Amino acid sequence: MPVITMESSKLSKEQKTQLVKEFTDSAARILNMPKETFVVYLKENELENIGTGGKLLSDVKKE
Repeated sequence: MPVITMESSKLSKEQKTQLVKEFTDSAARILNMPKETFVVYLKENELENIGTGGKLLSDVKKE
């Protein structure tokens, strides 16, 4: 059972639905496996738990 994992900041329900569908469709096509064999995990993180360029995203949003 292949597992696809993505971590990001908060996502809307619509974004989650689209990501799960498109990740599954692409992986199934590329790997030539049934869509039903894939599991997709979406992990949402608070902006204060994500850093880029030496700064927390929660701080970057305020600038």
